Amino acid sequence: MKISRRAERIEPFYVMEVAKAAQSLAREVAGSSEPMVFLNIGEPDFTAPPLVQEAATRAVHSGATQYTQSLGLDALRERISGWYAQRFGVHVPARRIVVTAGASAALQLACLALIDAGDEVLMPDPSYPCNRHFVSAAEGTAVLLPTTADERYQLSADKVRAAWNDKTRGVLLASPSNPTGTSIAPDELRSIHNVVQERGGVTMIDEIYLGLSYDDAFGQTALAIDENIISINSFSKYFNMTGWRLGWMVVPEVLVPVVERMAQNLFICASTISQHAALACFEPESIAEYERRRAEFKARRDYFIPELQALGLAVPVLPDGAFYAWADCTRAAEKLGVQGSWDFAYALMRRAHLAVTPGRDFGSFEPGRFVRFSTANSMAQLQESVARLRRLLG
Repeated sequence: MKISRRAERIEPFYVMEVAKAAQSLAREVAGSSEPMVFLNIGEPDFTAPPLVQEAATRAVHSGATQYTQSLGLDALRERISGWYAQRFGVHVPARRIVVTAGASAALQLACLALIDAGDEVLMPDPSYPCNRHFVSAAEGTAVLLPTTADERYQLSADKVRAAWNDKTRGVLLASPSNPTGTSIAPDELRSIHNVVQERGGVTMIDEIYLGLSYDDAFGQTALAIDENIISINSFSKYFNMTGWRLGWMVVPEVLVPVVERMAQNLFICASTISQHAALACFEPESIAEYERRRAEFKARRDYFIPELQALGLAVPVLPDGAFYAWADCTRAAEKLGVQGSWDFAYALMRRAHLAVTPGRDFGSFEPGRFVRFSTANSMAQLQESVARLRRLLG
C-alpha cells in the first residue's frame, strides 16, 4: 500500500515507544519487591475533582449528549473567559474562544488555518515533538533553533530575527514548556511578538501548562500582550482531565469563522459530555482543589530536583511551571557504563525499574545529553525513585 509522503514525515513518538517497553517490563516485575515506577508520561496523577465527575454524570443521565455547535458550548466559552479575568486579569471575550477536542485539535486547526505548503515555523529546540508534527501535517516545515540554559531553553527576539527568511510564517512557542518546564519572560515574549508582527507573521503559543505556574514573574498569559496572538490551552494539565480530550484556543476575531468552518468539517465538535463536565471546573470548590494540587506539584518539584542534583543529574534551569525536570544525564550515564540518554533511560528501566523519557523526542540539539523526569506522581513514588537512583548512582 502506498503511504503518503505526509505520513512518512511524521516520526514515531518515542515517549510512547519507551512507555510500551516500560509497561511490558512492569508486567514482569509487578509482583516483585521493586515494581515499575513511571516518571515518563506527562499526565497528572490526579483525576477530575468530584464536582466535575458529578457534572458529567448529570449530562449522561439527562441526555445532554448531542452535538454542540463547533465553537463549543456558549456557557463554557463564557466560563473560560471569566477564568482569564479572574486568574490573569485579562479580558478575553468569549466570542474569541473556540472549544476543541483537546489542545491537539486546537494546534491542528491553527496550523491548517495559517500554514501553507512550504511555509516555515520557528520553534525552540528542545520542544514538544507533536507541535512540530502539526506543522508538518499542514505541509509546513518546523525549523528548530537550538537553545541553551542561559536562554531558559526558549527563543529570543534576536534569535527569531536572525532566523527569519522569506519562507518564515511565524513562531510556535510553549510557555511553560515541555520538556523543560521553563517559561518565556513576558518582556522577551513581547519582543518576539513585535519581531513577528513587523514581518507580517503569526505568533502561536502553547499555554497548556500555564495554570501550573509557580512563579509570578512568568505565570502570565501571552494574551495580555496582544489580541493577535493565538493561544492554545487545555483541560488536561491544570484541570486534570487528560482522557476527556478537551481544550480550547483563543484567536483574533477575524479568525473565528475560519476556525469554525474547519472544525465543523474535521471534528464537528468537542465531546459534549466533557464540555458539560468542564463547566464545573470553574466552581470555587473545584478551583480551590486545583490550587491545592498546584501547591502539591510545586512541593514535589522542590523535593525532587535537589535530589537529582545531588546524584549528579544536573537540572540547569529550575522549572517555573509544569511537572518536568530536564536533567543532564552525562555523568550518570558514565557511572552506569552507557552512552547517551536513550541507553541511560533503558538502563534505569532494567536496573532500577524506573521509567523516564530520553531526549530523542524533543529535538536534534544534544538529545543524547538529557532525560526528562515527570514529577506527576505521588511524593511517595518520587521518594522511592530517589532511593533507587541513589542505590544505582550513589
